[in-house]
Amino acid sequence: MAGLKQRETTIYLAAGCFWGAEQLFRGMPGVTGTCVGYANGNGVAGVDEATYESVCANETGFHETCRVSFDPARTSLDALLYAYFRVIDPTLVDRQGNDRGSQYQAGVFWPADDEATRGEVLRVGTIERTRTEAKHGANSFRVRLEALRDFYPAEECHQDYLVKNPGGYCHISPAAMRELQAAPLDPEYYEA
Repeated sequence: MAGLKQRETTIYLAAGCFWGAEQLFRGMPGVTGTCVGYANGNGVAGVDEATYESVCANETGFHETCRVSFDPARTSLDALLYAYFRVIDPTLVDRQGNDRGSQYQAGVFWPADDEATRGEVLRVGTIERTRTEAKHGANSFRVRLEALRDFYPAEECHQDYLVKNPGGYCHISPAAMRELQAAPLDPEYYEA
């Protein structure tokens, strides 16, 4: 209906170190908010264990993740996923860039009750899997695509980290960030 505002949509993106992912997505048109945290642990850890130290000790199964909220009237999930898949290496297990450990495993997590987002993530994931495996061989696509089980915001010192610490380490180059942030909202990369 004309005049009705679409609801804000949320996606959870594990792209290696969460500092760079937050910096990238915060600057994308249509993004209304970001929060870094820990997603989809192994079920053993409790809220008190979802800390940077416990996650980095590889004991919890959590992934460093950026929660991205966006206005679907201003950008699409496709555009965000396009940017995501341009800054990760989908063939790596438990690492991105110079970062090593299970917390750096790439993954796309959708809210468990959001069937539309689930469908879109799986559709785009299938396209990216096909492209990756055509280039790198069967079973080379290692990005986790699954429903969000849990998400705990990271400590305040990690929120907006690269704003607070300009020049801090990031596996995503500033040039790649600028290019993706200036890209058309819907690159039609995933059109049939």
